[in-house]
This record gives sequence, C-alpha cells and structure tokens, in this order.
Amino acid sequence: MTEARLTLDLDALAANYQVLRKRAGDAELAPAVKADGYGLGAALVADRLWAEGARSFYVARLSEGVALRQALGDRDATLYVLDGATPGSGDALEGANLVPVLNSLPQIEAWNAQARAGRLKAALHVDTGMNRLGLRPEELKVLVGATDRLKRLDLDLVISHLACADEPAHPLNASQLARFQDAVSLLPDAKRSLSNSAGLFLGDAYRFDQARPGVSLYGGGPEGAPHPEIRAVATVEAPILQVRVVPRGESVGYGAGWTASDTTRVAIVAAGYADGVLRASHPNGQAWFDGQRRRLLGRVSMDLLAIDITDCDAARPGAMVELFGPNLPIDEAARAAGTSAYELLTRVAPRARRVVLGA
Repeated sequence: MTEARLTLDLDALAANYQVLRKRAGDAELAPAVKADGYGLGAALVADRLWAEGARSFYVARLSEGVALRQALGDRDATLYVLDGATPGSGDALEGANLVPVLNSLPQIEAWNAQARAGRLKAALHVDTGMNRLGLRPEELKVLVGATDRLKRLDLDLVISHLACADEPAHPLNASQLARFQDAVSLLPDAKRSLSNSAGLFLGDAYRFDQARPGVSLYGGGPEGAPHPEIRAVATVEAPILQVRVVPRGESVGYGAGWTASDTTRVAIVAAGYADGVLRASHPNGQAWFDGQRRRLLGRVSMDLLAIDITDCDAARPGAMVELFGPNLPIDEAARAAGTSAYELLTRVAPRARRVVLGA
C-alpha cells in the first residue's frame, strides 16, 4: 500500500490526560474534542477520555455536539457547544441535551425564550481581552442588572479564553486573569473556567473550577514546543516510492526549489499536501528515517515529497518515513512550516489510513 498512515495512540492520550489532571489540582478537566477530536476522531478520543474520568467535553459546532451525543450513547456526559445558541439551533440543542456557551445578549435572550417548559442549562462566555466571542464587561453588567434575562436559565458556568497562555511572560495573561476575576465576582454562584492547555501551566491562580485542555491532550506542548511530560499521540508516516540519485547541479520538484550542490541520494515519499503535509514545510521541513532527521528537498507537492537519504543504506520502496510523531515532535514539524500543532493535527487528510493503538 502507498497511503500515508495516521496512527492514533490512545494510551498516550490517556497519559497526557493524567498529566494535565495533576496540573489541574481540584479543578474539573473538561477536554476539548472539537474539530473531530483535533482531527483524530472525536468518538474514539471521548470514549477513552471518559474511561480516564472525563465527564464534560467541549465542541465548537452544533453538529459536532449532536454526533458526540450519539457516540456516547446513554453516558451522562455534559457537552458544551462553544458556538452557543445560534439562530435556529434551539430545538436541536435542547433535543440532544447540549449546553450552549452563550456569547452575546441576543443569544441569552434566544436561549431564555427556548426554555418554554422550564429551566435550561447554559454556560456564559465573557470576553476578557481576546475580542472574539463573549460578552464585553459592560454587557455583563447590563445582564447582571436585569435578572429577568436569566430567569429561565440554569447558568452553572462562566468561561473566558486566554489569548497568550503559550507565552507565560505575556502581560495579557495577568490582565485577562484580573478581568475574569472581576467578571465572575458578579456571578458568584456559577462555576468558573479560564485555562486551556497552556493555562494549566501558568500556575494555581488560573485553575478555578474547570479547565478545558485541547492541544496538549493530543501531543502539543503548552508553549508551542515539545514538553517532557507530553507524549506524542498522533504519528504520521508515509512509504518511500522510489530511491534515485540526483547529480550535482540538477534540481528537485516544482519550481526547481532545491538544487543539488553535490551528488545526492533522494527518496521520493508518498505524501503531500493532499495528505496534510503543508506546502509551507519547504525549505525548513524534516522527516525522520533510519534513526535520524532528513531534510525535505524542494517543494512539497500534492502527493509527493522528497528527502535527502545520502549515506543511508536502509532506504528502499515501502520503507516508512515519519513526518511527525515520537521521533519528530509535532511542535517542531509545525514550526518548520511556520504554523502550529493545531493546524498539523487538523490538516491530516481523510485518505491517510487510520491505525488505532490501545483501543
């Protein structure tokens, strides 16, 4: 077979969960399984994390929440939908027993109106400085001053989201913490949630009642670099199709993006940007083969890439090359492509064959 291969290590996922569990202290750990479990399969991921003790999960879209509710069956999981109560979503949210994270005064009004037969559970998102979703501080004061807006809602959680937690020294972290403390003081009966993966490494002050880890569950370091406690969960590999010799002065790939300064042995690998290997990996990208890192040569194309195997006798058609995984951490592969582990995980294409370990 010539397909790229994505291996999901569920035991490594569980180990990362337990590392973050210890970091969270007494706070609940509510994994983010949005974007189909960061591209690894939300149902598989949530099933294993449930076995590890997770009882609450976050998704982004309504459709993700409905699918995850079906996958979890009769398990009493709390599923939060970060998009909130978007127009026309009320019946589906209520029917699947999903908890919208309300992001605006109109969403609050819509969910309050949805609660025709009684109280409905909800979470509230307060913007503390990221300026994406969430109520601004002045809107929160309006809300708290008009208690009838919440009369039919069981508001059990208030969240915000850290913009720069992967940069511990960034001043916005302390600023957002202070703003969040001010916000939750207005809703003292609700649980509080601020930390993402990186936030769990900022210290006790950021823990509150619930943390919402994402990328570090799946192998990404909390500061966008490998972390000694975080294991690789996803490994992407692809087979060598052909080994060839490129004479000095000749080039490899589209646009003649790399020219041999000396005679070079090259392995052509069956993976490209249609498999999730970013085109931007040229010219800094690497792969792991036969015990060491190998340079990517020339541009990544749709279905193929080339690596330098000079002085390597093990290269032959069918031999597997690691594009990221335990030997080439995803954070380092992402940095070479000028992106993040989040993007590499979610870009792995469906045509890559899936293998699951630890199921």
